Amino acid sequence: MTKKARPGARLPAAPAPARETLPVPAGEVGYLITMAARAPSVHNTQPWRFKVSEDAIELYADPRRKLHVDPAGREMLISCGAALFGLRLAVRSLGYQPVVELLPDPARLRLLARVRLSAGEPLTDTERRMLEAVPHRHTHRGPFADESLPDGLLAAMQHDARAEGATLALVDPGITGWQLADIVRAASRRQDLDPVARAEVRRWSRAVGSAARDGVPAQAF
Repeated sequence: MTKKARPGARLPAAPAPARETLPVPAGEVGYLITMAARAPSVHNTQPWRFKVSEDAIELYADPRRKLHVDPAGREMLISCGAALFGLRLAVRSLGYQPVVELLPDPARLRLLARVRLSAGEPLTDTERRMLEAVPHRHTHRGPFADESLPDGLLAAMQHDARAEGATLALVDPGITGWQLADIVRAASRRQDLDPVARAEVRRWSRAVGSAARDGVPAQAF
């Protein structure tokens, strides 16, 4: 069931130079990383690594888990961005404010973000609902429901995208929508016929009873 999104769902990520930071609570490190690692990723490759120090948590891209059909690493970076959002939410759940530096060291391109903690306010209702939803997050691989979206949902999603410094472009459901559907269909068909892409699907597909914690589990198919 899809719940109606509400404006203000942005997680605050304070500018790094403006706030006094605090030590990372050693007893909560496991919780913070576990929450971040619940993020969605392409083929559930989980292409991230974390390094924890006394005063910061660093997020690295793991190119060994990058797909061959993703040569520029776009999907890998989107996956890591989702993990960063989960880490920020986990920090907020402990009552801290996440202080995020994106790409903090040009000499280390794999280092995507450095997160420090500062004093913060209690969780908002929106943040609490997102936190409660994290354990239930999963990838839906079935068809989409043929029904109208809740009123205000798209506008709220655009608002949240802008709050994160991104843009959500809405496609005209008329001619443009059909054109886009044709492009996606053709791209999907081309990828289905690509032996490299098919090999990667096999590589990241798990057998029934597999104990692997990455890849796509058999019950998802």
